Amino acid sequence: MSGQFESTVEIDRPVGEVFAYLADGRNDPQFSPRVQEISRTPDAPTGVGTVFRSTVKDAGMKTGREFRITGFEPEKLIRWTEQSKNLVTAEGGYDFEALPGGRTRVRVFNTLEGHGFGKLLVGLAVSAARKDAPDFGRRIKAAAEAA
Repeated sequence: MSGQFESTVEIDRPVGEVFAYLADGRNDPQFSPRVQEISRTPDAPTGVGTVFRSTVKDAGMKTGREFRITGFEPEKLIRWTEQSKNLVTAEGGYDFEALPGGRTRVRVFNTLEGHGFGKLLVGLAVSAARKDAPDFGRRIKAAAEAA
């Protein structure tokens, strides 16, 4: 079983700045309170094949996560897929659109998939993610504009 959530926001920054900010996954803790720590391998600009390893806290439990960048087109899109073996894993991305006046529209989405016992949990995870999606988008907007 799997499910998707998404959010779209308009950010008062040029698409190049927003793309650069979100491409550096080490910024995730600034808008995702579940991310406790995160690192990038290699320690070089993000591109296809870059891996982000993080510790996240969900439902009171800490887990390790590993995401690999699978698609990367500057100022257009970023795609990732989770490599870690957790009960619920994700793949998703960002879509970027330049707007008049130096603004940017960003769509963030994730598809969550349950594995083993996680097949029973994924519905709850998707429901919680969908409920938080508008706020998640607003947190991305606030963080990107403050960067």
